[in-house]
Amino acid sequence: MGKTILIIDDERDLCLLLRRYFELNGYSVMLARCGRDGIERAGDGPDLILLDINMHDMDGIEVCRRIRDSVTCPILFLTARVEDRDKLAGFAAGGDDYIVKPFSIDELGARVEAHLRREERCGARPRRILLDGEFLIDYTARRVCFRGADITLTPKEYEIIELLSTHPGQLFGKERIFGLIWEPDSDAELSVITEHISRIRAKFASAGCKPYIGTVWGSGYRWEK
Repeated sequence: MGKTILIIDDERDLCLLLRRYFELNGYSVMLARCGRDGIERAGDGPDLILLDINMHDMDGIEVCRRIRDSVTCPILFLTARVEDRDKLAGFAAGGDDYIVKPFSIDELGARVEAHLRREERCGARPRRILLDGEFLIDYTARRVCFRGADITLTPKEYEIIELLSTHPGQLFGKERIFGLIWEPDSDAELSVITEHISRIRAKFASAGCKPYIGTVWGSGYRWEK
């Protein structure tokens, strides 16, 4: 059975074009024509979300913020905004990629496939580790738990944790993390790494566990043994 894509966009013609394209390529497609409807449909378990930023009822970045704690699939923004502050706001809200309008539909299709392939590769790891007797990383289920309670993470946050925790003590610079986790043609800036690690640490602190990710100033980050 094909993967399911949720398209949240209030442009009717674009929604129909994208639905036709992805259905012809073997995907199941759900449509939401406004932000509030998108929040509701996100609960149906899509494998990937295409989210427009400029919608009439609710800004797409706000939609992303509202669903990100309960949705772990990749979220790709569709937008005409090209300023760095808009991109940073989108990544800080939990977005995984940024596609600027007008775009090539084949390029969009390639990015969607790349994100879904990455999800499948990461999901294939048949391992788990337990740290300090209470901090669990389950690489098969892509879950991080502390004292039995899940810590909700975005896909990129999880991938950073997976990368660092599977190489404990090894130093990773921002450029290397970016190259290993983000797509080569991503519009993200290196500062997105700092944003993501800050959010990971905040979530760890909220759960009551130690930070685990250490900073080597001027050099990068590492998983503390």
